[in-house]
Amino acid sequence: MPRKALVLVDVQNDFCLGGALPVPDGDKIIPLCNRYLEMFQRAGGLIVLSRDWHPLETKHFKTQGGIWPVHCVRETRGARFHPDLILPQEAVILSKGDGDEDGYSAFQGADTRGRRLEKILKDGRVEEIYVGGLATDYCVRATCLDAARLGFQVFLLKDAIRGVNVNPEDSARAILQMENAGVKILDNGVPGR
Repeated sequence: MPRKALVLVDVQNDFCLGGALPVPDGDKIIPLCNRYLEMFQRAGGLIVLSRDWHPLETKHFKTQGGIWPVHCVRETRGARFHPDLILPQEAVILSKGDGDEDGYSAFQGADTRGRRLEKILKDGRVEEIYVGGLATDYCVRATCLDAARLGFQVFLLKDAIRGVNVNPEDSARAILQMENAGVKILDNGVPGR
């Protein structure tokens, strides 16, 4: 029987209050993420968390010609998952952006064994993925668009995302783009759970 997967994108200290690149109200999604983690754990779903895991020297950062301040440098406090996030032991952790690439999509990440998200999902017979995390207009968007392009049925957990909104309408535009790509927008959680 096909399984469902929860993919939480970059719920890390540097993207939350007090971090190097805080997403407005980013911490407000933590209780919702924990609720989804518990729900998927109880249902036997696959749980995947991606994280930015940048080297100190990367073209992703302004210091080397990129557009972002230094953030989520691997092995630092800023790169750790938010301390209030309750991680199940069986969760698969993907690290991304660990070279010179931006690494926006969780599909660009790999686990400690070098497996990419597409392989992990296919090996787990996953057909439906539910995506939440940070930030709506960058890494969440890229993850959802890649998942839809690869043929997965994708659901965006709208209550468990927040955007950077460099321009005020960036998140709204990102959600529309995801919807146009076939991503289903869930306003109030996972139906039937």
